[in-house]
Amino acid sequence: MKALVFREFGGPEVLHISEVADPAVSAGSVVVRTKAIGLNFADVYRRKGNYHLAGEAPWILGYEGAGIVEQVGEGVVGIRVGDRIGFADAPHANAELVKVDADRVIPLPPDISFELAASVLLQGLTAHYLVHDSYPVRAGDDVVVHAAAGGVGQLLVQLCKLKGARVVGLTSNEDKRQVAIQAGADEVFLYGDSTCTGHMIAWSQAVRDWSSGGTGANVVYDSVGSTLMDSFASVKEKGTVVFYGMAGGEPPRIDPRMLMDSSLTLTGGDLWNHVTTREERVRRSGELFGDIMTGKLCVEASTIFPLSEGTAAHRLLESRQSTGKIILTP
Repeated sequence: MKALVFREFGGPEVLHISEVADPAVSAGSVVVRTKAIGLNFADVYRRKGNYHLAGEAPWILGYEGAGIVEQVGEGVVGIRVGDRIGFADAPHANAELVKVDADRVIPLPPDISFELAASVLLQGLTAHYLVHDSYPVRAGDDVVVHAAAGGVGQLLVQLCKLKGARVVGLTSNEDKRQVAIQAGADEVFLYGDSTCTGHMIAWSQAVRDWSSGGTGANVVYDSVGSTLMDSFASVKEKGTVVFYGMAGGEPPRIDPRMLMDSSLTLTGGDLWNHVTTREERVRRSGELFGDIMTGKLCVEASTIFPLSEGTAAHRLLESRQSTGKIILTP
């Protein structure tokens, strides 16, 4: 089969298409012919050598995708050859064929395309646990969403609005501000200074001024990391900051006394601590698919590259000029 591989760490130019051995089906697994593969920043980090990679070169990136089951291993129940499925955590997905553990298989409804599944599963499951588990958003809450024009950010905005919250987004430029507004944010501030009541102020203060009663937000979803102290400056007493990413760099160390003095909560979030069984994957993805099919949840159109143009896809992702998902198709 053909796969997008690399033999050394570096920029997008290290990626190339190569013929590699087909994956062998084993007990408790299936082999899937991929139709759409999601590209994520984790792929960039692994290509650069910042994330752990198992095995020896050539390495194959990719963990998220969708396709058709071609082989079913011994002991697998409820999955048949020809089934349309998606997955969010199966390695070596940047290939024509991928081996997926049966407990990580997510069935696709007929109305959910392969491209849509590969666009929404990883980011959608992340947004889902953040608003239901890390901090259960309630009607009337004031919510701050970092990187509100990104894939997770847009879904967070929409899921919070569905729960009846007021949402303010944070973005890096005016174009992304418009994307966040289209996703449903009630207000969007730019990082750095924000215009509020006719003068320039820090975005954390702009958030407080925007919030009900001017006391601060109930919760901030922070995927940037280096902004953590500003996130705390944005919440009210007894407020919560959910830290779930470091796109902007390492977070500062937090003094527990600061948390105690204002009864603040800092909680971390990692998808794989919340989605640990197939039942959890199917339930949560089913809720996402249901909201999409009924029009409650909108997913921005993907940018699609052939797998052979993986270098260009990685360059676009690293440029941070894209707002929707980037998809690779074999």
